Amino acid sequence: MIRTSAVELTVIEALAYRQKLKAGDNAIVILKPEVKQPGMATISKSTGEPVLAANTNAKEYPVEAFREAIALTNGMPFRKQGSIKVTAQTFAVNEEVEPVEEFVEINTDALDKITAHFTDKNGRMSYDLVNRELIRFAKSSSIVRNMVAEGKSASEIRDYIILNKFRNIAQNDSLNDQEVFKLADVIDGIDSQGMFKQLNSELRRMLTKNKKN
Repeated sequence: MIRTSAVELTVIEALAYRQKLKAGDNAIVILKPEVKQPGMATISKSTGEPVLAANTNAKEYPVEAFREAIALTNGMPFRKQGSIKVTAQTFAVNEEVEPVEEFVEINTDALDKITAHFTDKNGRMSYDLVNRELIRFAKSSSIVRNMVAEGKSASEIRDYIILNKFRNIAQNDSLNDQEVFKLADVIDGIDSQGMFKQLNSELRRMLTKNKKN
């Protein structure tokens, strides 16, 4: 089952998701049932409009479908999995199939506060600022130390750090876990290598050190 990284379109019968290209551009990929060749378009940085790839059939994949896909996937994580095979059954209603995870709306006020907090003097979201502050919190928190001592996984510890720090920075304790994780997905996707890469490495180092002691 395809979860939050893909959406179902209404303009045409298809699924769509965002993808980060190696060149750094944001792209939309659309997949139609039983059609081998997917449709792809980059997103213009100046206009926000889709720019269809040269090998994309505009009749199979009209520009209106890409516009809908851009709107529906706004703020969603980039898909990192391999290719998806879409069949007609993908769109069939089956009560026994586990439902797609409910869409979580992005709290734009919280996102603005978090991105502003980690923006450097050049006006860019800073990988270094993010990791420096989250790692500093990891090393100073007694709860994190206890989690490390208990052998919790790096992902569990990272989730605790992000939940606490992001609520604090956003000055909003009412944000539920899914809302915070949605914000984290958006921020993580800003860097092609993952915004929390250094934090993840430090947590693994802490856990390894704890095992040796």
